[in-house]
Amino acid sequence: MEAGAASASAYRLRVALAFLTVYLVWGSTYLAIRVGVHDLPAVLFAGVRFLLAAPLMLAYAWWRGGRLPTRPRDWLTIAATALMMLVGANGLVTWSEQWIESNQAALIVATSALWMAWFGTWGRRGEALSRLTVAGLLFGFLGVALLVGAGLSMQLAPAPAYAALLLSPILWAGGSVVSRRYPVGCSPLMTAALQMLMTGLVMGGLGLARGEWQQWQPTASAMGALLYLVIFGSCLAYGAYFWLVHEVTPAQLGTYAYVNPAVAVLLGWWLLGESMHMPQILGTLVVLVGVLLVTVAGRRSSR
Repeated sequence: MEAGAASASAYRLRVALAFLTVYLVWGSTYLAIRVGVHDLPAVLFAGVRFLLAAPLMLAYAWWRGGRLPTRPRDWLTIAATALMMLVGANGLVTWSEQWIESNQAALIVATSALWMAWFGTWGRRGEALSRLTVAGLLFGFLGVALLVGAGLSMQLAPAPAYAALLLSPILWAGGSVVSRRYPVGCSPLMTAALQMLMTGLVMGGLGLARGEWQQWQPTASAMGALLYLVIFGSCLAYGAYFWLVHEVTPAQLGTYAYVNPAVAVLLGWWLLGESMHMPQILGTLVVLVGVLLVTVAGRRSSR
């Protein structure tokens, strides 16, 4: 009994530490990306980030007993989720932050929790949406409309940057749902490492094809941001997130969507002097209310 209780306590501690990592570290990555793309070309910056992180994750996963998948279906799932979550979702955020401030990016990406709830209704294993979930979705998407509309009206960033940022959480949520519904035959750490390797090759290749190497003029701040994203954003936070995907319910996992923006807004204001106008503040509050409603509804249904 004592051994079982100790094992359960250790597991709960791992879950708590994983959530803490996702909450705090991921909230800070928006600021690091904003700093990095200020001086370095965005696509190649993202590619180098994952090319540096992948060997570290592979080595750690192998040391922990992880092995490469053997089934072709597993490789296909890993490739599909890498393209959706890292090449697509993360790549679009990185590209859009050349113009959009980190606090705004984090708030719009928070809608991934809303998309997860909706995508969870699809397919034979889908669940019907409750009234509370529907209300949360409506609130959340209304908040995004307010945020994007305010940004466009004030000409804070070009329309394609906002379009990329709107597409990003859709791809992230889709990749998360695919990962949960089609588990692969290797450890989450090994899966995350292979996703990063594939992403690094794709994004790095795209950056080189775009001629971005000629614009690669590293500064101390940009390289510091790159190093932070490699170690903390990719190895620690993404590894923790992907482990949680298979360990907790989507409703529990979705809580990061209203903690990350709070961290990003605070850090953006403190370190970069970012601020928000009244329409953006209103949109922020509406988005967070929507995400909170969806999360509460998800907890009720899981019970």
